[in-house]
Amino acid sequence: MSTPTIPVVIIGAGPTGLTAATLLGQYGIQCVVLDRWESVYPLPRAVHLDDEVYRILARLGLRQQFAAMSWPCRGLRLVNQTLRVLAEFPRAAQGRNGYPQDTMFEQPQLEALLRANLAHYPTVTLRGGAQVTAMTQDADGVRVEITNPTTGEQDSLYAQYALGCDGAHSLARAAIGTTMRDLKFTQRWLIVDVATEAELGQWQGVHQVCDPQRAGTYMRVSKTHHRWEFQLTPGETVDDYRDITRLHPLISPWTKDLPIDQLTIVRMTDYTFRAQLANRWRDHRMFLLGDAAHLTPPFIGQGMGAGLRDAMNLAWKLAGVLDKTLPDTVLDTYQTERKPHARALILRAVLLGTAMTQPGKLGDLLRRVVAPRLRLVPGLNKQLLTSQTPALHRSALVARPALGASLAGTLCPNAILDDNHRFDDNHRFDDVAAGRFALVTSTQPSTAQRTHIQQRGAVLITARPGSELHRWLAHGHAQAALVRPDATVMRAGRHLSQLCATLPTFTPTFTPTPQPTASSVP
Repeated sequence: MSTPTIPVVIIGAGPTGLTAATLLGQYGIQCVVLDRWESVYPLPRAVHLDDEVYRILARLGLRQQFAAMSWPCRGLRLVNQTLRVLAEFPRAAQGRNGYPQDTMFEQPQLEALLRANLAHYPTVTLRGGAQVTAMTQDADGVRVEITNPTTGEQDSLYAQYALGCDGAHSLARAAIGTTMRDLKFTQRWLIVDVATEAELGQWQGVHQVCDPQRAGTYMRVSKTHHRWEFQLTPGETVDDYRDITRLHPLISPWTKDLPIDQLTIVRMTDYTFRAQLANRWRDHRMFLLGDAAHLTPPFIGQGMGAGLRDAMNLAWKLAGVLDKTLPDTVLDTYQTERKPHARALILRAVLLGTAMTQPGKLGDLLRRVVAPRLRLVPGLNKQLLTSQTPALHRSALVARPALGASLAGTLCPNAILDDNHRFDDNHRFDDVAAGRFALVTSTQPSTAQRTHIQQRGAVLITARPGSELHRWLAHGHAQAALVRPDATVMRAGRHLSQLCATLPTFTPTFTPTPQPTASSVP
């Protein structure tokens, strides 16, 4: 084959692929995004994200625009079939990542924002009407065969790396010869999106209906958009509920006496909830991200978010390798870090889904007796109320000790920084770190250390006494932390000199997305 013509090709222009493209664009990496659809897929799919994923969207430059289009979510309620509250798990309006812990949104609007945002990055090209039909690789790159599904015209691209962000039926996954491991959870559900101008007067959070006969979920997605999900019984299909009069008995506990002519079905489909994890996420120059690598039941709203975390984890590593400031061995850490994290969240979703739908006396006991008392268990209350996800496993870029707790592998808080007593919500850790390595320290560095940090392309952030970052370091029994470009702590300790000695050189030029003026926010 000839020399690769582009550094990165991305298969799929869903949220994961567009996020990966934007992150690479911020480092000036040339990439092409291929998608079979000419424009945004118009029907709603993902509707929820947490503050960690909101933080990624802010990193993409969408902080204000996403805030304008999203809907607040107050948390989770477990309810029985009569909507009596069994347990409630509220979420904070602002978490340690600087954003609401739970937020609802409409995926077509988010994808439109992500696509429009690519215009800031001339190194990124989005090609619609480009269906990938084959992928092969050699020692130097990946050949991608493309067909226009409308005209039948064929061509190909040759790239140094390929990212398969092409969903549950991934061609990229088949191309690298890996399979999905079933984590033993399969259920058929009815998904219904309904629009109405009427105010339903419901609690503004997610309602999980714990009913072994008909488990369900309700959530308000926007001012006029409401979603219901109901477990289908054997023999039922989506066609049984196409007529609003047949659907109405299922949703009437929430809509009450609202006339059905004020309810418009936007989308109705049946969907099989699965818990699956790809055995391998990489083969040489090809990587799997998002649903191509993992499928999560939606009970904790982490399906799309896991894909954006994949992109955040991999993009800066690729940028460093392509910039030749990081060795290509750092790409081995992608699966090492992301696969266990995705598996932990999948199993958490399976646990909640099982608790919701478990039949028999054991299921009734879990819902009626155990669920209302979960918050009374010492230590468990904090775990249930936090949106923080598990720490990344030990890798060449996560120096976690074999025993004992450590900040390594966790996210550095996106704290507001005290810069000469300037407290500004737009002056947070991420704004200052700006896609680089950062050394956060509560001790004063020497002149030589300052010079060393600067020469390595990193940024120094001083945690002043009494500040959030100072308290964070102290709680982690550390005086300094080395934080990666994806805000993950690489290592932490009591000696700044030791962390300086392990600071990698990372010098790709990072260009943040320009923030819109107030008048341009929709």
